[in-house]
Amino acid sequence: MNERFEEQTTIFISIVKWIVLAVIIGVLVGASTTLFLKLLGWSSGFTAHFPYYFVVLPVTFLLCTFLINYLAPQSKGHGTEKVIEAVHKRSGRMQVSVIPIKLFTTIITIASGGSVGKEGPSGQIGAGLASLFSDIFRLKDGDRRKLVICGISAGFAAVFGTPISGAIFGLEVLYVGAIMYDVMLPAFISGIIAYQVCTSFGITYFHSHINFIPVFTNSFFLIVVLGGVVFGTVSFLFIESFALIEEWVKKWNVNEYIKNVVGGVALVALIFIFSGKYAGLGVVSIEKELNGQEYAFWYDFLLKMLFTIITLSFGGSGGVVTPMFFIGAAAGSFFAQLLHVDNATFAAIGMVSLLSGAANTPIAASIMALELFGPAVAPYAAISCVISFLMTGHRSIYPSQILSMKKTSNVEVNVGTEMHDIETSITSKARHRLYRPWKSWKFFR
Repeated sequence: MNERFEEQTTIFISIVKWIVLAVIIGVLVGASTTLFLKLLGWSSGFTAHFPYYFVVLPVTFLLCTFLINYLAPQSKGHGTEKVIEAVHKRSGRMQVSVIPIKLFTTIITIASGGSVGKEGPSGQIGAGLASLFSDIFRLKDGDRRKLVICGISAGFAAVFGTPISGAIFGLEVLYVGAIMYDVMLPAFISGIIAYQVCTSFGITYFHSHINFIPVFTNSFFLIVVLGGVVFGTVSFLFIESFALIEEWVKKWNVNEYIKNVVGGVALVALIFIFSGKYAGLGVVSIEKELNGQEYAFWYDFLLKMLFTIITLSFGGSGGVVTPMFFIGAAAGSFFAQLLHVDNATFAAIGMVSLLSGAANTPIAASIMALELFGPAVAPYAAISCVISFLMTGHRSIYPSQILSMKKTSNVEVNVGTEMHDIETSITSKARHRLYRPWKSWKFFR
């Protein structure tokens, strides 16, 4: 009896400890995200007064690369990827300089027309603050790791106004097919607190409850399933294109600053050719498609992919989730037009399905559909999210994720390694069936 009492007392003390720590991290990340979003809004509003504001992109890429290389190498790229790497390889240790440098470089990238998102920087800044807090109070590596994960969750929750899915995202994005339940309580608390801090400072969010209430029929269900397959394929295309172009640029035998200028000039030229719709965050187009006010063209999602890949491969700084929202909403809108179904519904489903497929976060994406679009469309979005997650295969927009499961028993894959080291092969039995279509009904046995 005494041992049981000691166990319960120990657990209670641990709960109190993590509630206190999570609240502190939530307040810190909420305040930093508020500052980031307000500065971003002000800078984007300022540059919008100039019709050709985007011509400074080559200079922006040069400045970002210079600051990152000399002051905060860990802030390179799209934010979340570096935090995942820090959690897995350094127990969450991050450079303090990441906080101001990531904030500044992301703001100037977006304000000058670079196609990046705001969630990666928020998560990275939040993780950096959590790491700094751990250093100040000399916390153990295990506790630091947990707090840094809370920083990711809080940053994602605060920047999009989705406290539950934000918390889950921070837990789910580290491993493909596994969730760290021991960090669930502080992650939820820090996400909710960060969201509340942002709203108390006047930050508002776009939540669009879909008015169309789909009636469940066999045909509609099949369309949703088909949508999941399509969105998973688009996720696959985005990941592979990103990796291919990024690797191609790295092989250029020229100075990095020359690459910055080439990429910046290329992006300026593309904006002149195709318009500024695909530059910056692109939230105006996303909101119009979700409200049913705008219908995407077939090339919209492809051009957003191109703009985002160029921005991040040639020196821009920022996240990838907001561009993925654009890509998913545009793909969903075009898919809806082809099949003559509700535009807003499939823009919403496409938006969260791209997040699920590209980031390997089907649970967070499904819950986000509920938080952003309401309960009517959420069950269908969840189906599409899971199918998109499976269709993407054993790859990720975040190469430092660790694979914890095989997405099918018909593929041999080295579970337990980072995604960029994954090697896959079709099992001999599956290959035999795959190339004998007259016996394809046996493929699923």
